[in-house]
Amino acid sequence: MSIYLGVDAGGSKTHAVLADRYGNVLGKGLAGNGNHQVNRNVAANNIRAACDAALQEAGITKEQVSYAYFGLAGADREPDYEILRPMIADLEFANYQITCDTMIGMRAGTNKSYGAAIICGTGFNAAARNRNGEELQYGGFGFMYGDSYGAGSSLAMLAFRAVIRAWDGRGPATILTELVLEHMGYSTVDELYEAVLYGRRSIPLDLVKTMFIAAQQGDPLAIEILDREGAELGNAVCTFIRRLNMTEDTFDIVYIGSVLNKGASSHLSDAIERVVAEQAPHARCVRLTTDPVVGSLMSAMEMDGMTITPETEAKLKAFTF
Repeated sequence: MSIYLGVDAGGSKTHAVLADRYGNVLGKGLAGNGNHQVNRNVAANNIRAACDAALQEAGITKEQVSYAYFGLAGADREPDYEILRPMIADLEFANYQITCDTMIGMRAGTNKSYGAAIICGTGFNAAARNRNGEELQYGGFGFMYGDSYGAGSSLAMLAFRAVIRAWDGRGPATILTELVLEHMGYSTVDELYEAVLYGRRSIPLDLVKTMFIAAQQGDPLAIEILDREGAELGNAVCTFIRRLNMTEDTFDIVYIGSVLNKGASSHLSDAIERVVAEQAPHARCVRLTTDPVVGSLMSAMEMDGMTITPETEAKLKAFTF
């Protein structure tokens, strides 16, 4: 019987799941941080622990695993792979593949083996894979390395900045002033300004919510910011689509992360889709509704030469960890 292992290792958790070729889940394992960029030794131990737990629950040995697929946060560039290759090899699975966790999120969100993805949560990333299996991705390393301000942490900063500029006269009045003050628990911008300036408060990541609420209420500045940053997110993913010669293909662009999937307004995603419509007219933007580890399982099956039936895919995508 063919058995497949899918692993999703991120900065806060590591998921490992075993399934057979029909999509029946046989075992699962959970551990903490699996990102070597956070802590190499901890990540190695947690990835091993999650895999061992899945094997134990399934009652099988690693020798019985036909193919293992590892979607790893931090698998960004060759120096990362120089660390990750021996780390995963030490697990002693006969057949395995390593890729960035962005790619397994993409595979979990589409019914094709190829496509593209935009991750927009606390941070930002984008990736694409073409029909030939060629992949490209950004590291999501921040503005200095070419990224936009479209990530959640950056949009939170832009909301705070808009309030300060409205207060001191450098920028227009904005609904964000009332929303940010209420969210952070201050009665005046002067108090808020000094609290952050002198290190008594930091800008909370969930301040990004105020940007979407303000846009939903018709605030011109919030709408302008989301439109600008959404267009840049669209530019990021479409750059890969062009470089991989996918502009005339039909495929899905999967939205991954809370900023794209839970925002109170659609201005950010509307801007992305305007850019996509111009540069990749046959692409469709969809939201990830399945656990990303399912993308690892399906990728393992496909690497083993298996054609996944709609029934198997539906069964896998119904899985929740």
